[in-house]
Amino acid sequence: MKIEQNILRQWANLLAILAAFFTNILANIAPINDLTIGEISNTFFQEVLITPASYAFAIWGLIYLGLISFAIYQVLPKNRNNPYLQRTDYYLVISSFAQILWVFLFLSRFFVFSTLAMLAILVPLLLLYLRLEISLKPLSKQEKWLVNFPISVYFGWITVATIANFALALSWIEWNGFGISQITWTVMMIIIVAIIGILVRILRQDRVFCSVLVWALIAITIRHLDKLPIAVSSGMCATILGVMILLPTKPASLLK
Repeated sequence: MKIEQNILRQWANLLAILAAFFTNILANIAPINDLTIGEISNTFFQEVLITPASYAFAIWGLIYLGLISFAIYQVLPKNRNNPYLQRTDYYLVISSFAQILWVFLFLSRFFVFSTLAMLAILVPLLLLYLRLEISLKPLSKQEKWLVNFPISVYFGWITVATIANFALALSWIEWNGFGISQITWTVMMIIIVAIIGILVRILRQDRVFCSVLVWALIAITIRHLDKLPIAVSSGMCATILGVMILLPTKPASLLK
């Protein structure tokens, strides 16, 4: 029975990740309502300042390269009884189907509901990240590159995307932000992103996760060079986090 359960888990992860990948491709080739995700963002949410420069979304290529590599690695017969891979369980299956749901909701312009779908992507990734004790356990190079690396990149980007998605939803319902300016709110969200990165760097020693946040912060800086408070705060946060990434890493045993 355990062998059958492992086979089911392996193939569920592979098929779910591939389904999410091809859904994203289809969303760009033949989008619902004739607008792609990027075109919707540029059309309806130009004033949402937390959105990074367009080039930043190229990271999805790296995300799916990593996830598909993970999916192929974990489905290999030799890895069927790998105890570390068994801990991945069905978390990525849930996140992948939530990703598919998010695409349909966003393209259908149900932006508030898409935020709930984004949370359904984030929470399983968080639980998986904690369960695998990423960056806290000594692993083989294969497991570092084909398991931890893809999950850290995906989790890092979804962390930023969740914050941005909340901003999009609030903009859509025309929330007035308690009278606080958009620039001030954006600076506050940038600081939150930086604090998350700093905590992860201190508590988890995860350079990969933090590097994704730096990538997003630099892209926010570049997009808003004409808005000094945003450019300065985002640039400073990216610099601080970047310096922390370069600092020596403590042995994992000291963090347990």
